[in-house]
Amino acid sequence: MTALTPAPPSAAVRPAPAGAEPPGPPARRSRLRTAAGFAFGAALLFAVAPLVLSDFRLALLAKYLCVAMVAVGIGIAWGRGGMLTLGQGVFFGLGGYAMAMHLKLADAGPGGMPDFMQLYGQLDELPLWWRPFASPWFALPATVLLPMAVAFGLGSLVFRRRVRGAYFAILSQALAAAMVILLIGQQGTTGGTNGLTDIKGFFGYNLDDPVNQRMVYFIIAGTLLALLALTRQLIQSRYGELLVAVRDGEERVRFLGYDPASVKLVAYVVAAGMAGLAGALFVPAVGIISPALIGIVPSIEFVIGVAVGGRATLLGPVLGAVAVAWARTALSERFPGTWTYLQGLLFVVVVAFLPGGLASLWALARRRDGGTDARRRGWLPTTRRRAERAEVPAA
Repeated sequence: MTALTPAPPSAAVRPAPAGAEPPGPPARRSRLRTAAGFAFGAALLFAVAPLVLSDFRLALLAKYLCVAMVAVGIGIAWGRGGMLTLGQGVFFGLGGYAMAMHLKLADAGPGGMPDFMQLYGQLDELPLWWRPFASPWFALPATVLLPMAVAFGLGSLVFRRRVRGAYFAILSQALAAAMVILLIGQQGTTGGTNGLTDIKGFFGYNLDDPVNQRMVYFIIAGTLLALLALTRQLIQSRYGELLVAVRDGEERVRFLGYDPASVKLVAYVVAAGMAGLAGALFVPAVGIISPALIGIVPSIEFVIGVAVGGRATLLGPVLGAVAVAWARTALSERFPGTWTYLQGLLFVVVVAFLPGGLASLWALARRRDGGTDARRRGWLPTTRRRAERAEVPAA
């Protein structure tokens, strides 16, 4: 007959074997990994890509990086804050139209009117609300502040009334649809369905020159890296922890004395500012902004890229957005008309079988390899060893 006695504390977890490397300070390792990651990304964007890619492909990459900027903001609002934003195309469009209006006025010259206004013949003079955009000192801040102001107004009304979940997603999507209808209806002042096209210059530089196109690409790449650095500081700050707490338990945060509406509002406004900046840089990279680029479908595509990459990580939204945008271009060239179905299938598969996105595969692999290696080294006892240590024969 045997009696069960508890194992001594020293036998519960075997100490690391002699000669094993002690773990270093986590904060220091994290900083080193971050610095190495940013250096690697900068090398890829500023050295490798311009050397490997043609001018056409490099222009496509600039377009994808603009989409990645929107994805970074969605990662903050959705991944960290739990707000499924299906209307980021609105803020992307506000920033894009603000930049395009200034560039069209610059192309027209002092006192001139954009070419599409003269073509349609509906106006004899420049509208009053167009005139401030002739100044770069007004237009450039407006590309970011205007989307942030709209997001602040909408978010203040929505979050104070505790609208969340699917209701917030539907509301933001309806906002994108309303924005498109408004732009199409004002053909004489916004270009209607065609939008603002044939943008030739960018603050005195001719966009038809490949050298200037590369300059625009470098500006976009540097802006993306800066947004990633800003986002990392934000999510690792006390506010970032509070935002995750609101996502996981909004009522508990409220009971602790914080205002969840204000916390979510900040994330929503920051995401809108990033989308507006992305739209502003998208215009010189592509040379056009139209309602087709800011409606419901583009807004959903932004979210799909974030979901595929991994919404709760820093690099996941960027990689997912670039990968989905590249797949759309590649598959649309070979299989036109089928990309929409493939994109929907991809979104369903990721949500159903890989909620954490592709970024979670690396974490799962590391977790599995870490557990296997620990058991092999004897640092963590298996169930059988734990049971053997717990059973002690009676005297």
